[in-house]
Amino acid sequence: MNVINDFMSVFQMQFRRSSGFIVFFALIQIMLSLGIVIGFTYLMPSPDKDTILYLATGAPTLVLIITGLNIVPQQIAAAKAEGYIEFIRTWPVSRGIIIAADTLLWLLVTIPGIAVASLCAHFIFDPGYAISWTIIPALFLIAVTCIGVGYGFAYALPPNLSLSLSQVIVFGALMFSPINFPVERLPEWLAAVHAVLPLHAMAEVTRASMASSSFTASAGSYMTLAIWCIAGYVGAMLILNSNKRR
Repeated sequence: MNVINDFMSVFQMQFRRSSGFIVFFALIQIMLSLGIVIGFTYLMPSPDKDTILYLATGAPTLVLIITGLNIVPQQIAAAKAEGYIEFIRTWPVSRGIIIAADTLLWLLVTIPGIAVASLCAHFIFDPGYAISWTIIPALFLIAVTCIGVGYGFAYALPPNLSLSLSQVIVFGALMFSPINFPVERLPEWLAAVHAVLPLHAMAEVTRASMASSSFTASAGSYMTLAIWCIAGYVGAMLILNSNKRR
């Protein structure tokens, strides 16, 4: 019961601190996801069904990527500047509880964007969804991987460097990652890079869960996400437990 009480107390404190931005961030995610599903089609004279399906399944992935790898590091950087991270270190609760409560908060922020993009794509384009039972665990795994990695480098790096890295990641995800298009379109060297990075694995897992009749995801994709997720959270907790300021 102490763990549950600690978790609820920390969640309430984190929610109150972020309540002024949560609706704003949710609206950003909705506009972003609609921009991908609808706006990207304006770049193509007559997108075919396969292209629409890639965009429709890519939008939820990008919502999670931008939340975990861009917005979360921005908030951590701001918290460092305000001295809030040092304040967190004084709380008499487990560092795991602090990170878990914050993770839940950001998971909730992603739901509107994913839901709106998926529904709009279905009713406007009918891309051919074939929802698998894996949809919830798959999106959850992707979300915690993004948030975990975001925590990891945001806590490890100085604020200016983590902000710069988060911008590079979002730009790369939008333009140079096989999320809205097949990996075969990339140069071989860039495809090899994505075999190690988690972005392609995220896209594969999402597509396999939302369009299971058209796509599959290998066990390696799930393992890649799990490794990056564990590395990010372990790194964040180690840094939170340390006394060294970054």
